[in-house]
Amino acid sequence: MPTRKLPDELIFIANRQATQKTTAASMAGKVCVVSGSTSGVGLAAVRRLARAGAKIVMLCRNHGKAEAVQRELLAPTNAPVEVVLADFSDLASVRAAAEVLLRDYPRIDVLINSAGLFSTSRIITGGGFETVFCVNHLAPFLLTHLLLERLRQSAPARIIQVNSEGHRFGGLDLNDLNWEHRRYNGYRGYGASKIAQLLTTWEFADRLQGAGVTINAMHPGDVRTNIGMNNGSLYRWFQRNVIWHILKAPVISGEALYYLAAAPEMADVSGRFFHLTIDEKPAALALDRKVGRLIWESSMQMTGLTPGP
Repeated sequence: MPTRKLPDELIFIANRQATQKTTAASMAGKVCVVSGSTSGVGLAAVRRLARAGAKIVMLCRNHGKAEAVQRELLAPTNAPVEVVLADFSDLASVRAAAEVLLRDYPRIDVLINSAGLFSTSRIITGGGFETVFCVNHLAPFLLTHLLLERLRQSAPARIIQVNSEGHRFGGLDLNDLNWEHRRYNGYRGYGASKIAQLLTTWEFADRLQGAGVTINAMHPGDVRTNIGMNNGSLYRWFQRNVIWHILKAPVISGEALYYLAAAPEMADVSGRFFHLTIDEKPAALALDRKVGRLIWESSMQMTGLTPGP
């Protein structure tokens, strides 16, 4: 009896059990900028990159935590690890961090946008944006834009967006990106940010064709991270005592990110979504290129990259 193939919407179920790809390619001397690198997926990535000899630039908002990770990485590897402060809920802070990166790093080989947030309630940033949308989409969108010319100059270079199967939650409304006219739902708010990131990833990929710079998005696996620990005590208790027991260690995320950043066979792959290292078709709502062009323009205006209407 032939095996029934899962529909595209459910293929992630099979992919989470699939054997993942690995690489032994060296990253010695490569400059890797990684946001959200003091815990979870970002921390797993910098640990793996440091073991391979890469020069790590940690983009973090908490200087104390960053220094602790810096000491941890230096102890066994003596890898060059530096810290640049950036708060992804504040676009002015992202701009300031980009200025430091452009001033201090003549080349950037890899940019990993890993900082992420999940919130059960609607919170507005000082800049007037819904916080999850700002942290998960607008901030990495702005940072990538500001570093784009440096990445082109450093080609071959790679950009990796840490996205999520959570994009399948939906929630993106071009007419209500800040959730001013809808009742906020944490899962759909998170989904909206991840859909927006995927849609603009395809737009970046188009614009980078022939530049020697690739951009891909990936789901980092079902792993234990601190995302969501900014929420209330009940949520945090449930996360630690129930959810974490069914999740895997984030080391698998670090290995997957390393493969996407280092594997020679990934050198020319761009504009794709990966479940860890398995090429996967995202939800249909994240493939609508007409909506993608509209969210690109909205993101440009919201980040101040183009004047508003």
